[in-house]
Amino acid sequence: MKLNVRVNRKRPESLTKQITDQLRQQIDSGKLSPGTFLPSERELATQLKVARNVVRGAYEYLMDEGKIQSEGRKGRTVRGAGARKKGAAKGTKSGARARKK
Repeated sequence: MKLNVRVNRKRPESLTKQITDQLRQQIDSGKLSPGTFLPSERELATQLKVARNVVRGAYEYLMDEGKIQSEGRKGRTVRGAGARKKGAAKGTKSGARARKK
């Protein structure tokens, strides 16, 4: 899958931030629908001519935000709009479930 993502080395923002922002915008606008598989780190890095860890950083930021999720060896997919991060229980700061006394 070829994403419409571009990087500009002359911009003051890091390459990771540029990729993260563009992917976030595409997810939020619906251009990348829930369940869509993203290219592997290696594929996207090759496409953009950047180091693989740049793409990994962007994917990790989006996973922390709950925008994408890992499907193990299958790759990463876009999460649904109402989806929450794994382990995040409603009404708790840390996401951990309240312990019974």
